[in-house]
Amino acid sequence: MYNVVKFRVKAGHEAAFLEAHSDGKASWPGLTRGVIIKTGDLAYCLIGEWESPEALSAARPAMIATLNTFRATLDDQGEGKGITDAVSGPVALSLK
Repeated sequence: MYNVVKFRVKAGHEAAFLEAHSDGKASWPGLTRGVIIKTGDLAYCLIGEWESPEALSAARPAMIATLNTFRATLDDQGEGKGITDAVSGPVALSLK
């Protein structure tokens, strides 16, 4: 099971955004691997691999608690998405 969360960071707040996830601050129970990729100017995606759909669901309160620590660093993404654009689902095809 994977989840992907898109973020748009306010100019000048990129270091604070990344710091909010570093040093184990995003070590949510059930997360087996997580990465943040830079997808554009001030744009990032968090990609998480989870033990199970239940583990992802159970970790949501902890993820929201982490989000609350850096919420002020984020810009609204527009189109009614708010400050995060999150999706999750099972693996449809493993490439490697």
